[in-house]
Amino acid sequence: MINNTIKLAIDKQATHELYAAHSYSALSMWCEANDYGGYAKFFKQQAAEEFEHAEKFFDHALERGALPAIGAISAPKSDYQDLLSVAEAALALEQANTAGIVAVYELSLAEKDYPSQSMLQWFISEQMEEESWAESMVTKTKRAQCSGALLYLDRHICKELGAD
Repeated sequence: MINNTIKLAIDKQATHELYAAHSYSALSMWCEANDYGGYAKFFKQQAAEEFEHAEKFFDHALERGALPAIGAISAPKSDYQDLLSVAEAALALEQANTAGIVAVYELSLAEKDYPSQSMLQWFISEQMEEESWAESMVTKTKRAQCSGALLYLDRHICKELGAD
C-alpha cells in the first residue's frame, strides 16, 4: 500500500500533468489560429503525451492500492502576443513539471518509498528531454524572428525537435 503523503503528492503532480495537457491544447489552438500549423501539430502531440504522463501517475497509485484523485484544473492561458511567447510558455510548463516531479521524488526519498522512486526516475529522465526540446524551441524561435524564417521553422519544427 502506498503511503498517503506520497499518494497525495502523486495526485497533485498528475493533476499538474493534466493542466499541462490542457495548456498544450491551448498553445496548439493559438498556433493553428495564427497559421503556425507545424507548431500546432507539435503542441497537439505534447498534449497527448502529458495526458499519458498523468495516466502513469494514476496507474502507479492504483497498482499500489490507492484510489487516485484528480484535483481542480484551472483554465490555461489561451492568448499570446507572438510565437516566441508561446515557445516560452511551453518551456515554463516543462520547468514546472520538472520541479513538481523532483518534489515528489524528494518526498519519496524521505519516506523511503522505493517503488515510487523507481517510477519517478523514468519521469526525471523524460523531463531532461522535455526541457531540452523546449529550450531548443525558444532558441530557434528567437533566431527566426523574420516572417520567412518563422514560416520555414514552422514547416520543419517537428523534425527540428525530433518529434516527427
